[in-house]
Amino acid sequence: MREDELVSAIDALVRGSHSRVLVGIGDDAAVWQPSRSHRSVITTDMLVEGVHFSRAWMSIRDIGWRAMAANLSDVAAMAARPVLATVALGMMEDTPPADVLELYAGMQACADAYGLAIAGGDLSRAPALTLALTVVGEVRATDCTLRSGARPGDVIAVTGALGASRAGLAALRGEVTLEPALAAEAIEAHARPFPRVREGRLLGASRNVHAMMDCSDGLSTDLARLCARSGVGARIENVPVAASALAAARKLGQEADLFALAGGEDFELLVTVQARAFAHVAARVRAQTGRTLHRVGVVQADEALVMVKQGVTHPLTPSGWDHFA
Repeated sequence: MREDELVSAIDALVRGSHSRVLVGIGDDAAVWQPSRSHRSVITTDMLVEGVHFSRAWMSIRDIGWRAMAANLSDVAAMAARPVLATVALGMMEDTPPADVLELYAGMQACADAYGLAIAGGDLSRAPALTLALTVVGEVRATDCTLRSGARPGDVIAVTGALGASRAGLAALRGEVTLEPALAAEAIEAHARPFPRVREGRLLGASRNVHAMMDCSDGLSTDLARLCARSGVGARIENVPVAASALAAARKLGQEADLFALAGGEDFELLVTVQARAFAHVAARVRAQTGRTLHRVGVVQADEALVMVKQGVTHPLTPSGWDHFA
C-alpha cells in the first residue's frame, strides 16, 4: 500500500463528526475552532518500541490505546477536557498496512471514549515502531491546575491505588504468575489504562485543590517533581497498593509499598488539597466519579522528602522511571 492509500485508509478509520474540526486529515494542517472562553493546553508524548512497549506481550491495538491514554492523562492533570489529537507514526518499511490500521483503531477507540478527534499527523519510515502524539485540551482559566501550587499543610492524595500497571508488566513478561482475576486486573491496568479526565476536571474546579499532576513515572519520582516545582517537601504516611501489586510484590520478595512507589504508568492523578477541605473534596470525588481519593501524606514547609514506616522516618529517594538514569 502506498503512502497516499494508507493515509486515505487512516482518514476513513478516524474521521468523525466533531463539529469544531473544520479541516482534518488530507490537507497540510488541521483547522480547529477553539472555544473563546477557555485556554488551550497542549501535550506531546513519544512511545518507542523496545523502550515503552513490546509487541511480544501487547497487541498492536492495545499499544495504540495506551499511547493515546498516556497523552490524555497529561491533559487530565491540567484539569482540561481533551478535544484534538495529531499522530506522528514512524514504522519499519515492512510493517503490514493492516497493523498500522489496527494501531489507529486502538488510538481511535481511546479517543472515542473521551470525546476527542484525531485530526492529522505524519507517517515516516523508522528503525523501530515510534508514536509521537500531540493532544490539545481546553480548560477554564480558573480551573487550570499546575504542579507548582502545593502549600505546606496540604494533604497529598492520589485518585487510585498504585502498582497495578507494574504488576501487569511483570505478568506479561513472565516474571511473576498471578491468580487469574489479579492477572487480568494487572494486565488491563498496563495495556488499557483509563486516564482520569473526569476526576481531573472535577478536582481542578475546586479552589481547595492547590497542585496536580499525573502519576506516570512512579509516585516517589513524580512527588519529588511536584515538590521541586512548588518549593516544598513532603512526608509520605501511606501508600495505597492495588491488590494485584500486593500479590506481585509478595511473589517477587519485595515490600509492597516500595513496589508501588516505583511502579509508574498508573496514570492516576497526584494532588494536594487544603487539609480542612480534604474530606469534602474526597466525598465529592466519590459521589461524582465513584473513585476513592486516597490520602498519601502531607506537604511540608522544608524541602525534605521523607516516608514514615512503622513510626520510623526514612528519606524518600525517587525510584520510578527515568529515561536517562
